Amino acid sequence: MTYAIRMAIGLLSLALTLSPPAARAAEPVDLLLVLAADVSRSVTDVKFKLQREGAAAAITDPEVLKAITSGPNRRIAVCFVEWATVGMNNVVVEWTLIGDGSAARRFGDRLVEAPRSFAGSTSISSAIDFAVNQLEGAPFRSERRIIDVSGDGNNNSGRPVTDARDDAIGKGITINGLVILTPLAESFRPEHTHPPGGLEKYFQDNVIGGFGAFTVVAEGHHSFGRALTKKLIAEVAGLPHHRLAAANSSPAPGIDDRGAD
Repeated sequence: MTYAIRMAIGLLSLALTLSPPAARAAEPVDLLLVLAADVSRSVTDVKFKLQREGAAAAITDPEVLKAITSGPNRRIAVCFVEWATVGMNNVVVEWTLIGDGSAARRFGDRLVEAPRSFAGSTSISSAIDFAVNQLEGAPFRSERRIIDVSGDGNNNSGRPVTDARDDAIGKGITINGLVILTPLAESFRPEHTHPPGGLEKYFQDNVIGGFGAFTVVAEGHHSFGRALTKKLIAEVAGLPHHRLAAANSSPAPGIDDRGAD
């Protein structure tokens, strides 16, 4: 073997060793999940704290971890983003492998400790577009890709939310919704938090879509964590809607059949 060939082989080996993880073969996981949380102006500091702590509690819930470790790869990858108006999108916790309680707790700790990203209007469409970009750039791979959008009002900024939804569905992505209800007496913009037909119907008609898409309702930010726990179990396990209802003591609210085969 000539000196030139040996040098070429050595340089190639070094390049492969130093290449970033994203340039290597992506690791398989059972689910790629973007948790997209609303931090628009309607989410007060108290509600924001409840939302963050609820999300951290949900990801570490024993039943959620049981669902995670029951899949073929025994792990999922999760990314947490916050959103408000157009252009206000931020990755709070980068893509993280979760396959045991320790990884889930680390994810939850980072989530609770991170500062609030911002406040602004409500662009669900921009949030969906941003979440799609995170999925397409994920350093892991899965046939199941889900955006979990939580929000307490309708889209009032950016392009039509139905356009963003349809573009995501066209890429094989499922969008589920966690609808956070606001008592009418506490709403400073009732037309935003209580659109015609109700916020849950708005999400069902305009936001969610893709295979097996559904909504879950949180009766205010205080119950955000419980609602998200229920939702995560269904998303991770890929439960059909009738099994999601059966898995809880009472039927899960807001199950929708948009996009289900």
